Amino acid sequence: MIVRPAFVHDIPQLLRLMHGLAEFEGYRDRFAVTEADLLERGFNRERDPQFHVFVAADANENLCGYALTYFIPFTFDLRPTLVLKEFFVAADQRGEGVGHKLFRAVLDHGRQAGVRLLRWQVLPSNEGAKRFYASFGGTIDADWDNWVLPIETGSNQQ
Repeated sequence: MIVRPAFVHDIPQLLRLMHGLAEFEGYRDRFAVTEADLLERGFNRERDPQFHVFVAADANENLCGYALTYFIPFTFDLRPTLVLKEFFVAADQRGEGVGHKLFRAVLDHGRQAGVRLLRWQVLPSNEGAKRFYASFGGTIDADWDNWVLPIETGSNQQ
């Protein structure tokens, strides 16, 4: 199993893994990403990508995991923050070291970019993920609470 940046030819398999994450996290019915969206937003050579993806592939180029990241360009110290937006390993590959390889690739990506920190979210009920991230030294950010406000286009909100 190797971990490498995703390529255009990975898009169909990447989308399949993204569907797997959506199912696992409970938003499969609202999942809207298409192959065309991935191509335009992440693999379009005519503009800067909105995200970067690492994939775990076997010798036959079958993908079993991915990590999708993006940068917040700068914060108070003028250094970027790397956000791990999505992280998923297929159920039949968990416990085989795939997640560790993917997470190390994300950390290396951040180091090379000179980021201040890596930020991510974990479902409150996902105890396995919490143990996984803690094994790397990750901790819960006690300084900040996540807030959301749905923005409806075309409606009048205060």
